[in-house]
Amino acid sequence: PNNGSRNPNNRSAAMQPQASTRGDMLRTRAQEKSVRENNISAAKAVADAVRTSLGPKGMDKMIAGKSGSVMITNDGATILQQMEVAHPAAKMLVDLAKSQDTEAGDGTTSVTGLCGAL
Repeated sequence: PNNGSRNPNNRSAAMQPQASTRGDMLRTRAQEKSVRENNISAAKAVADAVRTSLGPKGMDKMIAGKSGSVMITNDGATILQQMEVAHPAAKMLVDLAKSQDTEAGDGTTSVTGLCGAL
């Protein structure tokens, strides 16, 4: 009887792509890790931008507009609204702050800081 599964010289088609599949899998894992790290750093950057304005000793932020106008504020919602955010994970934090402002009317800086810490 032909016992192909026991013969080491008889490789089935399912067994041949394992090396390239493993290599692809390692590359995919490395890319996923890179994407995760990029998302984390973008979220931290947004949180860091507003974190220092939190609390009674919070610092004011000077925001320069495109037209050259200057705004000074320590309101987290205003800071996030004026930021031009391109990264999807960072945009999620801005949207989260907008939702917090809509629902509760306050706490945008706290929510953004908390998410950045996570």
